[in-house]
Amino acid sequence: MGGSDPHIHVEVKVIHGDAAVRDMLASTFGLAGDLPGVVTTGCGVRAPYAMTSPRPDRVTCLACREHAHREHLRLAEEVERLSRMPGSVIGAADARRAAAGHRELAARFSAA
Repeated sequence: MGGSDPHIHVEVKVIHGDAAVRDMLASTFGLAGDLPGVVTTGCGVRAPYAMTSPRPDRVTCLACREHAHREHLRLAEEVERLSRMPGSVIGAADARRAAAGHRELAARFSAA
């Protein structure tokens, strides 16, 4: 990828916790691991981490918005499916809230 791509992308792994884990480690132990410099995006390009965002209002790459839309819908279905499994630690009410949150994010990614 060249340095001339003006778009803000979404990472291919829509749900992950690299930054959250880094913040937790820094606040707990005073350690701060490095975040990746370049990541694979939902549209398949490699982009600087700084040119990605999980927030729908910031993502300007249409292919990445579509990817995030599909992934959040898939995650909503996955949460609901997991909550119905015997012995699941995810309760029905929690699963409904989590799925609704993913569907709301999916809708925000589809609105351009």
